[in-house]
Amino acid sequence: MSLPVAILAGGLATRLRPLTETIPKALVEINGEPFAAHQLRLLASRGIRRVVFCLSYRAVMIQDCVGDGGRFGLDVAYSLDGPVLRGTAGAIHQALALLGERFFVLYGDSYLPCDYSAIEHEFLAVHKQALMTVFHNDGRWDQSNVEFARGRILAYDKNQPTPSMCHIDYGLGVFHRSAFDSLAGGTVYDLADLYRDLLRRSELAAFEVQERFYEAGSLAGIRELSTLLKTHDPLPERA
Repeated sequence: MSLPVAILAGGLATRLRPLTETIPKALVEINGEPFAAHQLRLLASRGIRRVVFCLSYRAVMIQDCVGDGGRFGLDVAYSLDGPVLRGTAGAIHQALALLGERFFVLYGDSYLPCDYSAIEHEFLAVHKQALMTVFHNDGRWDQSNVEFARGRILAYDKNQPTPSMCHIDYGLGVFHRSAFDSLAGGTVYDLADLYRDLLRRSELAAFEVQERFYEAGSLAGIRELSTLLKTHDPLPERA
């Protein structure tokens, strides 16, 4: 495993208010620990070694909690949006100098127990600017937003899904830095818009994940994740 992971953790987490009025979403407690600790342990257990947090809201609190990542067996760095949120794609563009040529991207509330190595291998084999992981959700855990068939994404739209969309954007992408070339410095741009542009240009590959996703962005998601972690939490923190 060689690719770093960018974690998008700069949002205001309004859906979790009042829990997040004084702390960022990454620090919401689940089973006695902040969510970020569970997320980072999972990444380390999957062979990830470098993480870059993209931060804005209450960034210092996350930096103080996670530090350099050593206790998780990780090398952690930080990219700060500043006082104005730049959108998810804009935040990645801001962090490119810390990420190198190729990297994973996931959301700061996503807990994704998938095979990161297999996804990386597929991305390196297809020679596209980006790869989206998809899951056959069929409306079970969230609104499906991807039409996927024969290993290809045929359509993607988070705002206007169609009945033929049975898959969902799993929440883990892989990118070559050239995918962000069209974004000017300071641009406010969403990752979903970038995905649609890449799909339009035939630069978006796909990988179908078999493991369901978990999230800490809602109270229901936190309850589900808490139940999972009681029996399936990966490796403990490393001293």
